[in-house]
Amino acid sequence: MTWRGSTTVSDRIFACLPYLLPLVEGLAFGSFLFREFPVIGLLFIPLIPIQGIYSSIPFASLIIFFALFLLVVRNEKISHFIRFNTMQAILLDIVLFLCFIVLEVVNSIPGADFALETISNTIFIGIVAAVVYSVTQSLFGRYAEIPAISDAVHMQVR
Repeated sequence: MTWRGSTTVSDRIFACLPYLLPLVEGLAFGSFLFREFPVIGLLFIPLIPIQGIYSSIPFASLIIFFALFLLVVRNEKISHFIRFNTMQAILLDIVLFLCFIVLEVVNSIPGADFALETISNTIFIGIVAAVVYSVTQSLFGRYAEIPAISDAVHMQVR
């Protein structure tokens, strides 16, 4: 689904904003990578204030989830393009939450440090790639199609 020119510039910008949620949540997975390659960490310095605010508010992720879902995704007055991208960002965040659970299980296994680091790095690189791809597509006014996730989004956002 790519309709070039069918979205306004403001729609494109607003469609990109929800991707801050999975990006900020995904920073926790990048700690090993940032330690090994400090230059990569420099790219994410602008997100540190956002992460600080996010982590200082109790239940911030739950509040933001419900706010985005109820006020944006379910609001038919907002353009489909923004609602689609918001729901996709929410689902990416849910995937990250499930990854946190997997890492807790891996972390409980003695001697699984290498596996923990490898999984964390893979999750971080994957989420950054998904966010960069989605934001780029949104800026061009195209729907970012991420396998499985976009299918679920299409079922939720009509």
